[in-house]
Amino acid sequence: MSLLPRTAEEFSSAEYWERFFKKRGEKAFEWYGDYNKLCGVLHRYIKVHDQVLVVGCGNSELSEQLYDVGYKHLTNIDISETVVTHMNQRNAERRPGLTFQQVDATQTPYEDGSYQAALDKGTLDAMASEEDGALARKMLTEVGRVLSVGGRYVCVTLAQESVIKLAVEHFVQLGWAVRLHCLQQASGEQEDSFALPVFVLVCTKFRQPMSTPILEICLGEDGAPTRLTQVLELLSAVREHQAYSVLRKRLRTGTDASSNVSLTLCHAKTGLPRYTLTVQDCSPGAKVPRSNHFAIFIVPQGSETAWLYSSSEGRRQLAASANFRRLVIVAMHRNQEYTDMQAVQSELSPMVMDLAPRGMPANQQVPFLSVGGDLGLREEVSRGVSDLSGEYCVENIKGEDGELYRRLVFLSNAALVQSESRLVSTSTTSSHKKKNKKKAKPAAPPTTSSLSVDSGFLCCAHHEVMVAGLAMLGVGKPDTNDVPVSVLLVGLGGGGLPQFLRDFVPDVTVEVVELDPVVLEVAKEWFGFRPDDRLTVTLGDGLERISALEKEGGCLFDVIMFDVDNKDSAVGMSCPPAAFVETSILQKVCGLLTPRGIFILNLVCRDSVLRKSVLQRVSSVFPSILSRKIEGEVNEVLLCSRGENETLDAARVLPSLNQAAKNLQSALCSNRTGTSRSPHIDIVELLKDLKVE
Repeated sequence: MSLLPRTAEEFSSAEYWERFFKKRGEKAFEWYGDYNKLCGVLHRYIKVHDQVLVVGCGNSELSEQLYDVGYKHLTNIDISETVVTHMNQRNAERRPGLTFQQVDATQTPYEDGSYQAALDKGTLDAMASEEDGALARKMLTEVGRVLSVGGRYVCVTLAQESVIKLAVEHFVQLGWAVRLHCLQQASGEQEDSFALPVFVLVCTKFRQPMSTPILEICLGEDGAPTRLTQVLELLSAVREHQAYSVLRKRLRTGTDASSNVSLTLCHAKTGLPRYTLTVQDCSPGAKVPRSNHFAIFIVPQGSETAWLYSSSEGRRQLAASANFRRLVIVAMHRNQEYTDMQAVQSELSPMVMDLAPRGMPANQQVPFLSVGGDLGLREEVSRGVSDLSGEYCVENIKGEDGELYRRLVFLSNAALVQSESRLVSTSTTSSHKKKNKKKAKPAAPPTTSSLSVDSGFLCCAHHEVMVAGLAMLGVGKPDTNDVPVSVLLVGLGGGGLPQFLRDFVPDVTVEVVELDPVVLEVAKEWFGFRPDDRLTVTLGDGLERISALEKEGGCLFDVIMFDVDNKDSAVGMSCPPAAFVETSILQKVCGLLTPRGIFILNLVCRDSVLRKSVLQRVSSVFPSILSRKIEGEVNEVLLCSRGENETLDAARVLPSLNQAAKNLQSALCSNRTGTSRSPHIDIVELLKDLKVE
C-alpha cells in the first residue's frame, strides 16, 4: 500500500513515479488490468501495422505482450529515467525492436501526424489530478498533434468523472468521434480486491471536425454502441456502470438480512426502467438446505406496492418462506411489455447471475419463483397530467386474490397507490340461458366498458378504520335514529371513502374538499364518483376552506376527516402535510365540531420524533385520542375528541365500544342508500385493537 499515492496530485508528479518504480523493482505493476483483459478492445482499434505511441508506459508488460503477438511498431515513452533504463535492459535481447524513451508526454519530439494510434493506460488519470487539469490538456493536445487523420487515442481509464469529462469535452470540441467501452468483469472471473470497472476511451481524429458530436458507449469489448447526444448523458452512464460494479463487488463479498440492496435495469434502447431487483439474504442462523443457494422471485405486475414486496420486513418474510441463502426479488415496471414468464426468465438470466452469493457452484441451476406461475395483469386505461401533481395513470390490475382492481398512481411517486377500488363486471351475458345444447365458448376477459366500481368495498384499510370511527358518534343506536350526521372530508382521491359514507351511513351529508380539479375529473370518469345533494365537492385548498368555515361561525360538523397526502417527499410525514397539524389549524377544526363531534386523522409518519411532536399538538387540542395502527403499513388512524363527556372519553369508551360497533355494522348493512351493493366491512374487528394515546 505504501507504493500507492497518498494524494491524488501525486499521480502526476515525476518525483512520485521515480520513487514508485525504484520501490517496485522488477515486478510489473498492471494498472487497470493486464493484456488478457484488454486485448479484445485493443486489437479492435489498433492494427498490427500501425505506428503506436505508448504514453506513460511504466514497467507494464502490456507493450511486451503486444510486441509478442505482432505489434512491432511501438514507441514507449515515460517520464521516469529509472523505468526507461530498466525496460530497455529487460527487452534488449528478446525484443530488440521494442524501444523505451524518456520523454515528457506533454512535449514530445515527434513529427505531426507520425502515429496511427496512441495508447494510454492510466496516464490520463495520473495527469488529470493536477489542479484544473492543465497537464492533462497539454498531453491530450500533444497526442492530437502526433496522430494522423483517422488515428485513434485509446485510453484505459477508471473514468473518474473529472477525468473523463476533461478528455471527452476536449475531443468533442475538436470534432473527434468519442466512444467509451465499459469492461465489466465476467461472472466466472476470479474476483480481485478492486471494485471499480475499467473503461477504454477511444477518440478518432477526422480530417474535417464533426459539427455534431459523435458520443457512444458500449458494454464490453464488442458490445453494440449506444448513441448519446450530450456529454452529461455519457457521464451519467459511466456513474451507473461504476455503481453497479461496486454493488456487484459488495454482493460477492456478502450482505446481511437487514441490507436493502437494489438496482434498476433499464431497457437498452429506450433507457426506461424495466426491472427493479432487490437482494434479500437470509437471516443469520437460518436453517437453509445446502443446495438452496440462490433463487429469483418474480413479483406479479401490479403487486409491487404490496407490503410483502415493498417493505423491508415483508421481503425478509418472503425470503424466509422461500428458504434460500439469497433471494432476488424482481419487480416489473409499467409502460413495459412482458410476453410471458419464460421470456422474462430468459431476459434476466444473464444479469442475475452477477448477483449470486459467494461460493455458489458455477453450474448451479437457479430457480425462478412466482405466485401462480404467471406475470399478473396490468392494463393502463388512462394517462394524463395534473398541473398540481404531475403525470398520472389509471390502471387495472389483477390482485393476488384473483379480483380486478383499478388504481390511480401519480408517477412522481410511482411506488405509492393514490387510490384503489375493486371492480365488478356489469355484463349479464353469462346469466342468459341458452336454449340449445351446444358447448358455450369460453368467456372473454371483461373489457373496461363492462366493469364498474364496487362502492361497498373499501380497498384501503385506513378508510375502513375511519368509517369504523363513526361508532364513537353512536351511529346506529336506537335513540339516534333519524339524527343527521354531517361530515367534512379533506382529500378526495378516487372518491371511494366519501361514496361509501353517502351510500351506507344513515342520514349522512358529506362535503369533500379537493385541491386538484384533475383528481375530481379522474374520480368521476374512472372511479364511478357521483356527487349529489348529499355528497358535494368544494374545489380549493383544505386549509383555506377550514378558515372560511370558521369565519362563518357555528358548530357545523359531527365528523372532520383529514385524508390528504403530502407532496413534499423530503419530510418524514407523507400524510398529512405538516400545515394540517399545526396547533392553529387543529383549534379551528375543534371549533367547527359539534359537541359530540370527532376528528379523524390518517397519519403516515416514519419519523418517530416528528410523530411524537404531532401527537403532542393534537392532544393539546383533543385530550381524548384513540389510535389504530394499520397492519403491514405505516398508516395509523387517530380518533380524536375533546373528552367533554363520558361517551367521548377514550378511556371510558373502550369497554362499551363493542356494542357501538355492532350498532354501526347493523346500520351500514340496512341503509344502502341508492346502491344495490353490500358493505364489505367488519366494524367490530376493526375496533378491536384501539389504543389510548
